[in-house]
Amino acid sequence: MELTLSEMFENLRAKVPMPLMAKLVMDRALPPEKVDTWFEENRDRQYTRDLLFSTVFELMNLVAVKVFTSTHAAYQADKEAMAVSVTSLYNKINAVDPMTSRAMVRGAAVELEKTVMALKGARPGLLPGYRVKLLDGNCLEATEHRLAVLRRTPAGPLPGKSLVVYDPSLTMVIDVFPCEDGHTQERALLGDVLSTVESRDVWIWDRNFCVRDFLAGIQKNGGYFIGRHHKGMAYTPVGEECFVGRTETGAVYEQSVTVTGTGDRPPSKYRLIRVSLKTNTRDGETEILLLTNLSKSAANAKLVAELYRRRWEIETTFQKLEKHLHSEVNSLGYPKAALFAFCIALVAYDILAVVAAALRRVHGDEVIQTKVSGFYIAGEISRGYLSLEITISPEEWSQLRALSDAAHLDLLLRIASTVNLAKYKKHSRGPRKPRPERTEYLDKPHVSTARLLRDRK
Repeated sequence: MELTLSEMFENLRAKVPMPLMAKLVMDRALPPEKVDTWFEENRDRQYTRDLLFSTVFELMNLVAVKVFTSTHAAYQADKEAMAVSVTSLYNKINAVDPMTSRAMVRGAAVELEKTVMALKGARPGLLPGYRVKLLDGNCLEATEHRLAVLRRTPAGPLPGKSLVVYDPSLTMVIDVFPCEDGHTQERALLGDVLSTVESRDVWIWDRNFCVRDFLAGIQKNGGYFIGRHHKGMAYTPVGEECFVGRTETGAVYEQSVTVTGTGDRPPSKYRLIRVSLKTNTRDGETEILLLTNLSKSAANAKLVAELYRRRWEIETTFQKLEKHLHSEVNSLGYPKAALFAFCIALVAYDILAVVAAALRRVHGDEVIQTKVSGFYIAGEISRGYLSLEITISPEEWSQLRALSDAAHLDLLLRIASTVNLAKYKKHSRGPRKPRPERTEYLDKPHVSTARLLRDRK
C-alpha cells in the first residue's frame, strides 16, 4: 500500500532530513521491546520495577545527541511521562553494569549492520576476503567532584576506560570492553578481546597491545593482526632484510622474525615490516616497525604498511565522539554511569553511520567521505530531533513503524536523495600558522584586547 504522509512530514523531510532519518533508523533497529530484552538478558543485580531500561536508553540518547545538555535537563523536560523521581533515574543509571552497557553496544551494532548491508551502503573492504577491525583504548575524562569521596581531593577523578573495536567498512563501532577502574592498564583487557576473535579477522592496533599472548591468541583463533612493534618485545631475525618498495610515507623493508612463546608455547614466526619514514613522527622517530602474521599472498609488505595507516580512523572516531556528540558526561561521577553514557554515545554514533550509509548509497562514497561534515549532520539532529515528536502524530509514527523492511529502506533512500549536501559541506582548514614567540606584556596577568586593537590603529 502506498505510504501517505502529512504535509508536515514532507516539510520535515525537506527541512530537517537528518534527524528524520536518524529517528527512522533508531525506531526500526532499536525498538523499546528489543532494548528491554537486552537488559533482561544481560543485567547483573538490577531489576525493572517502575522504570524501563528502554526509557532510560531513550533519555540518555537525547543527551548523547545534544538535544539536552545534561541528564537532569532531559528528565525535567519529560518529568510527567517518566513517572519516577529524578533520584530513581540516577539510581538506575548509576547501577548499570558495564557488561550490560557492552551488550547494548554489541546488540545495536548487529541490528544497525543489517540496515547498512540492506542499504548496500558499506564502504569497500580494506582487504578483500577478510574483516578488518581496528582496536584502540579510550580513557574517559575526569568528572566533576560531586561524589562525597571526591570532594577533598584536587586530583581529577577518572570514571573508567574502555577498549573500542571499530569496523572501517561499516564506519561503525561494533564492540566495546568497558572497565570501571580508570587506572587499569589497557593490556589487562586483552583477554576479553581474544574471546571475540573470529576466523579471517584482521586486527589492527598500536604498539601498546604488542603482547606475546595476544598475538599468539589471535593466531590460534584463526585471526590475523597488523600491529606496531613494542620495543619491550624481543625478537630474533630469520634471514636477511629485503627492500620491498616505497609508499607515500617512506621506504618499506621486510624480514622474517621469531618471537619466543610463554610457558609451553613454542616460538611464533611473524613478518616484520620496517618503514623508514620520510618525515619523523611527533615523537621524533625515524622508522616504524610492524608485526603481522598475514601471508605475503594475502598482503604484501607495502599493503601491510598502508593498512596500518588506516588505524587513524578509530582515533578520528574518538575525536568525532567528543565534538559531534556528548560522549563523556562529566557530571556523572559513578563509573558505571559514566561508562553507560559513553556506550549510549557509541550507539548514537552508529546510528549516524547508518544515516551516512544511506547518503553514501545515493551520492557515492567519495562525496560523503570528502565533502560532507559529520559535525553539521550531528548539529542538525540535535536541533531538529524534538520537532519530529511534536509535529508528526502518533498515528503517523505507528504507520512508519509498520512499514515492511523494503518500504523502510526505500523511504530512507528517498529522503537521502532529496538532501541538499551543500548544507553540510566540509570546510577543511589550511595549514596551521606557527605560533609567534610570546614576548610582550610578560609582567601582566591580563591585557585588554580592545586597547591593543586601538593602539595598533
